Amino acid sequence: MNYYDIITLAIALGLGMLVGLQRQKSDHEMAGVRTFTLISIMGVLSAFLARDFENPFILPVLGICLTALLVTANIIKLKKLNDTDIGQTTEVAALLMFAVGAYLVMGDRVIAVIVGGSVAILLYLKEHLHNFIDKLEEKDLAAIMTFAGISLVILPLLPDKTFGPLDVLNPRNIWLMVTLIVGISVIGYFIYKFVGKKVGIISNGILGGLISSTATTVSYARKTKESKAINKLAAFVITAASAVAMVRVMVEVGVVIPEKLSQIILPLISVFAIMALICVGLFYIISKNGGDEKMPEPENPAQFKSALIFGLLYGAILMAVAFTKQEFGNEALYVVAIISGLTDVDAITLSLSQMMKTGGLNTTTGWRLILLASLSNLLFKGIMAAVLGTRQLAKWIGISFGITIAFGLTIMWLWPDTWHF
Repeated sequence: MNYYDIITLAIALGLGMLVGLQRQKSDHEMAGVRTFTLISIMGVLSAFLARDFENPFILPVLGICLTALLVTANIIKLKKLNDTDIGQTTEVAALLMFAVGAYLVMGDRVIAVIVGGSVAILLYLKEHLHNFIDKLEEKDLAAIMTFAGISLVILPLLPDKTFGPLDVLNPRNIWLMVTLIVGISVIGYFIYKFVGKKVGIISNGILGGLISSTATTVSYARKTKESKAINKLAAFVITAASAVAMVRVMVEVGVVIPEKLSQIILPLISVFAIMALICVGLFYIISKNGGDEKMPEPENPAQFKSALIFGLLYGAILMAVAFTKQEFGNEALYVVAIISGLTDVDAITLSLSQMMKTGGLNTTTGWRLILLASLSNLLFKGIMAAVLGTRQLAKWIGISFGITIAFGLTIMWLWPDTWHF
């Protein structure tokens, strides 16, 4: 007895019942739990017959027969029922489950299970997806389409080889980093769009860090000029956004060099922990006074112009880091990290991570440079908050960022090289 085939048949039975349960629960008259279960089993048996009799025509013939049955059922339904639903979702799902049953035998079982489960989930989420689409604005659709163009159209077309005098500019690698950064921002934007408005000031800081901690700093600093009563609240949101930006840095490092993350992440986590403690203290202070402020509506995070500028900046920093290391050694990279971190910590983080990945920079120096760039970025945001906001905001940001920068510099100086996971 072939137990593998029995298990395959059982999987098809379960997937068919799962999809059929959803269809029957939605009161669909075309097919329910029994029909979908039978269709999945039909797909498996069709593949068994094609395999055992070595006849490639059995599977497509039975698939055509199933299609004919669905067409006939639709014709009868249209003739007998008034105002009937002419959507083809159930019919397509039925054909797909037949294919899933066949692929369980003829292809990769894991992929078939994933597809079958995804069909059930997709059918179940119909109303939620429709509500999501109804709430989309023009700029939301623009963000989705721009990100699709960046990741699915431009990225595959770029050559995967290095160019330039220092042999460090890889167009596909550069655009992959652009896709990563834009993707993180887009996720943060849509979380804010559909959740963040309702969940308070903590989410404002978290989503601000996901979208742009610099933009969040500018927005809240300006708001303190309009309402001086929110100085402490603005300080909390700005600090929380910067703490999340530190998590964002760790995620970027983990994506580029996951094999070396254990050697890098512990000192970065230590700095994040200090920032988190400061956020807890600020939240405790503002919670006494109550009040809540909504995060300003963010702009489209997937603008092609911004993506192109980031790509150029990332490439320029790659060149600057490679040139500086070649001409002046690792010590001079600290100057590059400080200057680059002032404008965009993502670009310098990804550049240094790429160098560590290729072996051009050791991890001991690499994490210190990344941390220095993050602290430089904190200093820049602190200056912006002081210039654009009130004196009270400058005081609170000076305390929170000052503690973080001092602690971070101490970590860079005293952290033992043997301390890592």
